[in-house]
Amino acid sequence: MIRNPRNLLWILPVLLFVSSPLWQPSLAAFLAPRGGYTPDLMHPEPTSPVQNFIMDVVAITLTSNGKEEWQIDADRAYTGENDHEILMEGVHARYIGNEKEPTIINSRRGKYSINERHLVLIEDVVITKPISEQQLFSDLLHYYDATKMAVSPGPVRLKSPGLNLTAGRMDYDLATGAYDFSDRVKVDL
Repeated sequence: MIRNPRNLLWILPVLLFVSSPLWQPSLAAFLAPRGGYTPDLMHPEPTSPVQNFIMDVVAITLTSNGKEEWQIDADRAYTGENDHEILMEGVHARYIGNEKEPTIINSRRGKYSINERHLVLIEDVVITKPISEQQLFSDLLHYYDATKMAVSPGPVRLKSPGLNLTAGRMDYDLATGAYDFSDRVKVDL
């Protein structure tokens, strides 16, 4: 029997070495990393920061060739699926381009794609031309800034003094002021 406790200190490493075949496989399995190793994770690709926002009472001014064409006010605006898309609620737009009579457009919701310069107005769209006393009602309106075309692919109703018109579709060229109604046009004079 060992009487000196100092001699017990060297026995501990010897016992660990002799008993290692018993405990080493289970310790190695416990310490093994879970899942596979993907070398691509060591070098992540740089990403641009996402610029999400939510704003109340927003005013957006759209210009073409240095001239203001649209003044869009919204009760609330926020980013859409990507940061090149602005979703709006409570939209009040005013077309002031080409020195023509102002056109006022109201809708419940809207979406503006910055890259395509494409404005979509959704739900209860009302277009008012105050000087000529015209009102156009629709549920969906697309405005393509590149071609200066407003398109309502669904049913529309136009009211003006002495004229009531309903149609299944409307194309309106803002540059020339020409309307094109199609799909079951009905006119009451």
